[in-house]
Amino acid sequence: ADPTIPIMASYMLKHDGKLNRWCPVQEDVEAYFRQTLDQRIMIIDGAMGTVIQQYKLEEEDFRTTETFNDDPKWTTGNGADDVFTSHAKELKGNNDLLTLTKPSIINEIHRRYFEAGADICETNTFSGTWVAQADYALEHMVYDINYKSAKLCKMAAMEVEKATGRRRFCAGAIGPTNRTLSISPKVENAAFRNITFMELVGAYKDQVRGLVDGGCDMLFVETIFDTLNAKAALFAIDVFFEEYEVKMPVVISGTIVDMSGRTLSGQTTEAFWISVAHANPLCVGLNCALGPDQMRPFMTRLANCATCYTHAYPNAGLPNAMGGYDMGPKDMAPHLRSWAQDGLVNLVGGCCGTTPDHIKAIADAVADVKPARKIPDQPEYMRLSGLEPMIFTPEVRFANIGERCNVAGSIRFKKMVVANDWGKAAEVAQNQVESGAQLLDVNFDDGMLDGEDCMRKFCNLIATEPEICKIPVVVDSSKFDVCVAGLECLQGKCLFNSISLKVGEEEFIRQAKLVKRYGAAVIVMAFDENGQAATCEDKVRICKRAFDLITGPKVGFKGYDVVFDLNILTICTGLEEHNNYGIDFIKATEQVKALCPGCKISGGLSNLSFSFRGLETIREAMHSVFLYHAIQSGMDMAIVNAGNLPIYDDIDKTLRDNCEKAILNQSSTATEDMLELAEIEKTRIEELKAGGVDLVKKKEAAEWRSKPVKDRLIHALLKGIDEFIVIDTEEARLDKVAYPVPLHIIEGPLMEGMNIIGDLFGAGKMFLPQVIKSARVMKKAVAHLTPFMEEDKRLALLANPDMAATKPVKVLIATVKGDVHDIGKNIVGVVLGCNNYDVVDIGVMCSCEKILDAAEAEQCDVLGLSGLITPSLDEMVTVAKEMKRRGMKIPVMIGGATTSRMHTAVKIEPVYDFPVVHVLDASRAVTVVSSLLDPDLKDDFAADTRELYSEMREEHYASLEERKFLTVEKCREKAMRVDWKNRPVQPIKPSFLGRRAFKNVPLEDLIPYIDWNPFFAVWQLRGKYPNRGYPKIFEDETVGVEAKKVFDDAQAMLKTLVAGRKLQANGVAAFYACNSVGDDIEVYEDEERITVKQTLHTIRQQEAREEQTEYLAMSDFIAPKGSGVKDYIGLFAVTAGIGMDKLLKGYEDANDDYSKIMAQALGDRLAEAFAEKLHVDVRTKEWGYAPAEGLSAEDLIKVKYDGIRPAPGYPSQPDHTEKKQMWSLLKAHDLASIELTESLAMLPAASVSGLYFANPESKYFAVGKIQKDQVVSYAERKGWDLETSERHLAPMLGYDA
Repeated sequence: ADPTIPIMASYMLKHDGKLNRWCPVQEDVEAYFRQTLDQRIMIIDGAMGTVIQQYKLEEEDFRTTETFNDDPKWTTGNGADDVFTSHAKELKGNNDLLTLTKPSIINEIHRRYFEAGADICETNTFSGTWVAQADYALEHMVYDINYKSAKLCKMAAMEVEKATGRRRFCAGAIGPTNRTLSISPKVENAAFRNITFMELVGAYKDQVRGLVDGGCDMLFVETIFDTLNAKAALFAIDVFFEEYEVKMPVVISGTIVDMSGRTLSGQTTEAFWISVAHANPLCVGLNCALGPDQMRPFMTRLANCATCYTHAYPNAGLPNAMGGYDMGPKDMAPHLRSWAQDGLVNLVGGCCGTTPDHIKAIADAVADVKPARKIPDQPEYMRLSGLEPMIFTPEVRFANIGERCNVAGSIRFKKMVVANDWGKAAEVAQNQVESGAQLLDVNFDDGMLDGEDCMRKFCNLIATEPEICKIPVVVDSSKFDVCVAGLECLQGKCLFNSISLKVGEEEFIRQAKLVKRYGAAVIVMAFDENGQAATCEDKVRICKRAFDLITGPKVGFKGYDVVFDLNILTICTGLEEHNNYGIDFIKATEQVKALCPGCKISGGLSNLSFSFRGLETIREAMHSVFLYHAIQSGMDMAIVNAGNLPIYDDIDKTLRDNCEKAILNQSSTATEDMLELAEIEKTRIEELKAGGVDLVKKKEAAEWRSKPVKDRLIHALLKGIDEFIVIDTEEARLDKVAYPVPLHIIEGPLMEGMNIIGDLFGAGKMFLPQVIKSARVMKKAVAHLTPFMEEDKRLALLANPDMAATKPVKVLIATVKGDVHDIGKNIVGVVLGCNNYDVVDIGVMCSCEKILDAAEAEQCDVLGLSGLITPSLDEMVTVAKEMKRRGMKIPVMIGGATTSRMHTAVKIEPVYDFPVVHVLDASRAVTVVSSLLDPDLKDDFAADTRELYSEMREEHYASLEERKFLTVEKCREKAMRVDWKNRPVQPIKPSFLGRRAFKNVPLEDLIPYIDWNPFFAVWQLRGKYPNRGYPKIFEDETVGVEAKKVFDDAQAMLKTLVAGRKLQANGVAAFYACNSVGDDIEVYEDEERITVKQTLHTIRQQEAREEQTEYLAMSDFIAPKGSGVKDYIGLFAVTAGIGMDKLLKGYEDANDDYSKIMAQALGDRLAEAFAEKLHVDVRTKEWGYAPAEGLSAEDLIKVKYDGIRPAPGYPSQPDHTEKKQMWSLLKAHDLASIELTESLAMLPAASVSGLYFANPESKYFAVGKIQKDQVVSYAERKGWDLETSERHLAPMLGYDA
């Protein structure tokens, strides 16, 4: 609509979420219809356009002004009197406009139809959207047309109802518009659309508002030739009803265009019904295009499947050569009478070519017909649709979901998408259908792709390919909005993959309601707030909870429209806890289906066999065997390569038997047996590649291999060599003279070696990287001996049941909720493990409940809490409080970068009644645990710690009293002063405004920017003056040699990471116009600086210090709004951690802690290097305010450049919540695959973000402590209450909150 055209009707200005009806809403309309339809056939009116033609109207009739209902402004509203007489475009043919220019005619037509016997008349609004009115340049008249059309119809209904004593109803007519969402208007570009789903939703919603305000009693979504358009209308109606708190019956009417029995967009009658049934219409039917003779078979199909009332209003036959209709009232009426008698319809009427005479004849014909149609009681089957229906009857034991249109699962498909070869990509989809796929999975989750755009293009494309879109589509993404983009392009009833409880109940319910509003069925992943369900018990528990929520009153899904993905997880990994993953899925399938009536079970098969990637023969056999058993337990569908599944009986028996043992966990050697088969398969493949040459090379034994086994074991531990450790350990185990039981090997040579390592480490003669390598060797040896020791223990207990099993000291460690950092925690775990403590590491992002439940279940002796970001501090306090509430008595260790002994003393220790100890670094962990648990030391250690922390608290509160603060207003008066107008250089405009993504940045480009000093700190290698920093640390006499070793290992790993592209570096930078307003920074939508896009909040220094003349906030570095100076701000987020989880999993599976920690450390360094490099590019090119800069790497580290890049959570702005504003501006999740956790940590963990200030006077500073007056002010600016503000700013409060 043209914003320069004035709104014509004053009542358009009154809408604030409440109806503006001129007559009350009748609350009993639906109840009246249900009662009446059980007693008689009800009548719908006939054609509006046909009758209008009888009045022989000309162009001037569409431009005239008419007084109606004593309203001289009926036609023009608030507009000029010549609003139509002077209109530039021809208006004849715009019948909806006659509502304004010829209201008496339209009112008369409605009255004639009611008097002929119609119970319902439709408003004169078939083209009542701005989309259709755009053809006449009358978009701005949409509300008037709909409001007054409804009023004319309702007035006629009331008049005839009063005269006859029978109720009459006004139905708001909602036509299909002249655009289609499912068909491209460009023959050369099948994926093109000239309108979007949400644009059409907006258009329909505007129309609905006018119709409802105008007095309609029900809404007719009619003449549907494209079901996706209808779904947009139904979406708009549902949104309108919710927003305006109104409800009225909805009627849906489709159009079968020819004898193929399909809509114009290709759907069958049954598929059409399945696609719109989610709207729960009062009635569904067919109208237009066909006469009663042609329409009957399709009406029969609809009557048989629709679970609501049905109607028909056909044309008066097919059009003749002159465009007219030849079937008269007496010809047409008998057809509709027979339909009513045969139970096809509950309501009848007429469409094109019909008149009040037709309606009178039809009404008379059915007047004595007792309704024969009863709403069918359809079985509660899942019903999906593409162009054709897909009904999950009992005969459909299992449905294949084609998997190859997934960029994560098919390199070939991904290459086509990256190359924009969408035609070839569509061929992949067609091949899947031809190979037997009954549903088609579509997924574009890849850091290099714009998922929403790809989903939209591909779905639009396949929507025009009948051989593809005949089956339902599974829109698949880990990003909710990407799946939504797919739903907005597909007319059928899709399967939405997926939602889960990991986002929390509130968001889960919101997402589920939206999926339902789009008319899709839904896959629910077996995740909750604590993570992925792995065990049978967790799968069942999570699914039952989700089912109760999604089928409950807050959402209202039908049970049969819910599919649970129970997580098919990888088996044969070598980890014992993974052995039950296959059988747990199969057991859970049966239990979930019993507890959740109607639900379906699905899963992604490829995960099962991930251990054997590259060995397709083995993988496909595993998939076939798994399905054989899972389907028997009730599995309904799975994402598979439909053309590549071998028949169960055709699989080689040895392979099939081994697959069965592994999947059902029937043998302790199942994994080893599968690995043996894998090796045979690998050899076979390699021999084929090399023409039959054996590529397996024998390794020569090292010199030390000739020593006795005890010496070999100790040597392997000291040197970190794991190549022969299993062989040597087994040799020792078989020597029953030297080692009668396996435990003696651990207590003998292995512990002797670890004791030597402990002594060397404690003396500073061996360093952490070496210890971690040694731990890797120790783990492998112990892992080999564990099954034998467990068997010995079992036999011993059988012989002596009273024998108590010795219990090693158990330490549970976790990174608290909201935090994803775990390098330090991992190191602590290794160090404790090397000292014979049983370490249970439950990972990162651990909620309070998860931590304490695990601590109780594991019966741990000590709990260790780790955290790197500031919100972690609050979570640790929460954990300590909950421990007290639960009556727990175990000691707690606190560690991590943001933790401190002072914070532990002031905030954590007072809320728990048992020992809480801050641990400075990993090297102290052993001493602390030992002191906490030693019977002779623990009481004194606890008392000493408690006394020390008490003294620290007193000092802290005393220091607060001693500190002097200025009021925040005084500090604002002492802000940094800049003469903005007279500065020699005004702020420079960046080269672009908005966002720019940097995807898959080569790692080798980042390496020159690495600052290695923090890397050595990770390994606790600290040189002494003058050899503190890199590269001088290599010359330090104490740590230099080991620093060089770990550095060389880092270089080797870097080469592997770069060569193998194992990590992906993504980033995004953005620049916006801005100005400061007090302590805030207004970020503007564009250079006009009118619309505020976002507000960045800053905090000002407040602590009084001698000789301090300025009290800074970051807003000081931006030109004030009133200065007249146009300023700019930048933002960025970068990561080098995409792919890190997979990399670390490999090291974990190999018990390689050293490489795991090395990879994490390098990931962090690369992310920081990316931030440094991007900042250089920003200064010299992207923003370009320092184009001639040429600083060395050393100068960069020393910040010798103009401008700064501070970040929320750091001293210049300690409030982490400001990241939310940054993410809103950056779209970092979409453009760089970097997301924020609930507690505002970044994922992947190897990520960096911040702001860019170009002002040469900007500088880093620490806000320090602040006072309550600023906290109150900050709360007001952020929209928080005081408690929330104090919680987020807790570490910087200069008073006791």
